[in-house]
Amino acid sequence: MTGQELRQLLINKWGRSYDIQLRRTQGKIFVLVMWKYLEQVSFPMTEAEYLEHLNAVGSYLQAWGGVEQVQAYIEHTKERPRLGKAVSIPLELGERASEWILDE
Repeated sequence: MTGQELRQLLINKWGRSYDIQLRRTQGKIFVLVMWKYLEQVSFPMTEAEYLEHLNAVGSYLQAWGGVEQVQAYIEHTKERPRLGKAVSIPLELGERASEWILDE
């Protein structure tokens, strides 16, 4: 999944280019759709930086086999990102989880 495809998925669902972050919590990996978005004046990235960031997120999702999970979740959820509350998408990595999650 490219950054542009990921951005289009967000725009199609919510009409904005929301920030996406990857987080590891309690041994699971989550994709977080944050409440800040590119069209805001206070957004901390330029459009080029934003697309580069989404490309990196998309390449992780591709490597983990999580693209379909994220697409399906975003298309079907009734949640929406709002101030202080991200949309949290848990990734099921199955057998491959141990390849990506290292104990610190």
